[in-house]
Amino acid sequence: MFKVIKYEGKARRGKFKCAHGGEVQTPVFMNVGTQAAIKGGVSALDLRDLSCQIELSNTYHLHLRPGDDVVRQMGGLHKFMHWDGPILTDSGGFQVFSLAGLRKIKEEGVTFASHLDGRRIFMGPEESMRIQSNLGSDIAMAFDECPSSVADRRYVQNSVDRTARWLQRCKDKMQELNQREDTINKHQLLFGINQGAIYEDIRIDHAKRISEMDLDGYAVGGLAVGETHEEMYHILDEVVPYLPKEKPTYLMGVGTPANILEGVERGVDFFDCVYPTRNGRHGHVYTNHGKINLFNEQFSKDMRPIEEGCQCPACRSYSRAYIRHLLKAKEMLGMRLCVLHNLYFYNTMMTEIREAIENHCYAEYKEKKLEGVTGNYKDKV
Repeated sequence: MFKVIKYEGKARRGKFKCAHGGEVQTPVFMNVGTQAAIKGGVSALDLRDLSCQIELSNTYHLHLRPGDDVVRQMGGLHKFMHWDGPILTDSGGFQVFSLAGLRKIKEEGVTFASHLDGRRIFMGPEESMRIQSNLGSDIAMAFDECPSSVADRRYVQNSVDRTARWLQRCKDKMQELNQREDTINKHQLLFGINQGAIYEDIRIDHAKRISEMDLDGYAVGGLAVGETHEEMYHILDEVVPYLPKEKPTYLMGVGTPANILEGVERGVDFFDCVYPTRNGRHGHVYTNHGKINLFNEQFSKDMRPIEEGCQCPACRSYSRAYIRHLLKAKEMLGMRLCVLHNLYFYNTMMTEIREAIENHCYAEYKEKKLEGVTGNYKDKV
């Protein structure tokens, strides 16, 4: 299922296989389609042209709308959204954090007030696994609680202990569901999630416990939720060595190009983040010379593509001036072109990262890439 084929320090180049698609080349950035679509008018058909390998959708949101039972009747998420590659579904656990004002946590699970209409929804480990089985994703994430980075130690310890108990329930339920005759994807994989806020000893202990459960992969969750980048990197330095080397490591919800480069150096294989799509919808686009805001007046007569040499659909055909005009006129095409460019930028960066590790020059690549992506755009052109 997962094989590391080359190391450079802790950075690793690998291959991953699941029920759909061919081999996934790692490190990999998963393109986020929370509600079975990439925000910004990007379809599953577009994703192939952008070199996307894995699409990520959200259990909680699809459970509410259109309903996981509907998706099941449509033949599962792959058929529903016309995507034949791998899909990872987040468990709904992050909503335990993001909807903190609308939920109540108990040992059995979490009761939410729907953000759509206020109706009460219960989700626990078994419900999350059932929903993800109905969706038929390739990778299901275990149901967990993501405690705040500023939560006190006692709360975090109790939360992590409960998340560990929930993980066993997730594993038991998935084994049952994968054996049913009417299950859409009988080869669905389960990734566990390490939590512990910024308490390294709690995280290390939790990593040791969940590593004994022989899961298909392991994620580091609960980062990029308020802590500093330095704190995040420190946690990765401390925790990743305690996760199984023969299984993929996934850093959830991270991040900027710089975050990804630092994560790869610390042994992370999978990433996801809404930044490329969210920023693109607001006219902020990534280049190898820093991020630029196409709303700025300086681009009103700029006939260059967003980035010279870029082969994304936007850069192959359109100028900065035209895309800026579309954005200012509130034409949806402007937003779509920016999102396409950003996803292509991220996916291409991952290809570069893999090649650098293969050629044993990742350290040099990282230094040069960081200098570009974190620099001031005006100083580079």
